[in-house]
Amino acid sequence: MTKNIIKIAKKVISTEIEGLNFLSKKINNNFIKAIRIIKKAKGKIIVTGIGKSGIIAKKFAATLSSTGSPAQFIHSTEASHGDLGMISKKDVIIAFTFSGKTIELNDIFIFSKENKIPLIIITGKINTNLKNISSTFIEIGDIKEACPHNLAPTTSTTSMLALGDAIAITLMNIKKFSKKNFYSYHPGGQLGKKLLLVKNIMHTGKKLPLIKENTFMSAAIIEMTKKRFGCLGVVSKSNKLIGIITDGDLRRHMKNGMLDKTTSNIMTKNPKTINENIFAIEALNIMKKNKITQVFVTKNNKPIGILHIHDCIELELS
Repeated sequence: MTKNIIKIAKKVISTEIEGLNFLSKKINNNFIKAIRIIKKAKGKIIVTGIGKSGIIAKKFAATLSSTGSPAQFIHSTEASHGDLGMISKKDVIIAFTFSGKTIELNDIFIFSKENKIPLIIITGKINTNLKNISSTFIEIGDIKEACPHNLAPTTSTTSMLALGDAIAITLMNIKKFSKKNFYSYHPGGQLGKKLLLVKNIMHTGKKLPLIKENTFMSAAIIEMTKKRFGCLGVVSKSNKLIGIITDGDLRRHMKNGMLDKTTSNIMTKNPKTINENIFAIEALNIMKKNKITQVFVTKNNKPIGILHIHDCIELELS
C-alpha cells in the first residue's frame, strides 16, 4: 500500500514534468509578440479566466503586479455584468482558457475586438475563432493530464502557471525591476525583512552619537555613555565625519592621560561608512567582514545615521 502511494505521487510529478518540458518547446515568436504587446501597453494588464484557469489567471495577475507590471484580474462572468467598465482602451487583455471553448469569455473577447484592445489568448490548442479574434496567442499544447482519467486539470494548470511566471519574469528583466523595487512592493513579512534598506532601520537625528573634533575626552566619554552605541563619530567644523572613537579606543588609551587629550588625538581616522540605500543584510556583511559592531551612514561625507549590528542580526536569522 505504501509503495503504491509513493508510485502514484511520483507518476503525477513525472507527468507534469513532461508537460513542462513539452511547454518549453512551445515558446516561440508568439511568446515574443505577446511580450512586446504587453510592454507597449500604456494601461493595465487585464487578466481573465474561469474555473481552474481563472485561479491560475488570478495568481498570474498577482505575480505581474508584484514584479513591476500592474495587473488586474477580472472574472469573465462578472465582466459580462458590468466589470467590462474596468477595462480601458490603453489596457491589454490576457485570457486563460485551456479548452479554447469557454463561452463565458465571449463577451470580453467581443469587447476587446470592438474597442481595439490587444488580446492575448493562452490556450491548450488554438482554433480558428480564437486565432481570428486575438492579437496573438500562446499554445500550451495537447498535453496529458496527471489525472488517471485525463480529465482533472493538473498538468494543464501547472503548465499555465509556469507560462505565466515566464511572462512575468521576462517582463521583470526587460524593465530591469530590481531588488529594491521588489522591496517597495513587499514591505511586510519575512521577504520584506530580507530586503530592508539601511535607511529603513538606521538611527537618526538626536540619537546619533556625534562630537566635534578637538573636544576634550572627558566630555566625549559622557556623550558616548549617554548615546549607548559604544562609539562616537567625530565631525569637523563643516560636520563631515573624520573619525570614530570606540570602546576599544578608550581601553587602549586608558593609561596614557586620556582625559587630558582631545577627540582628534584618540579617534581612528577615515572610519568605514555605508550608503543609506544598500540592503541592511549587506550592511551586516560589511560589519562582519570588518569585525565592527556599528557603522555610520553618510551622505556627502556627513553622518545621517548609524547602524548597530544588533539592528541587522534578526534579518540573518529570519
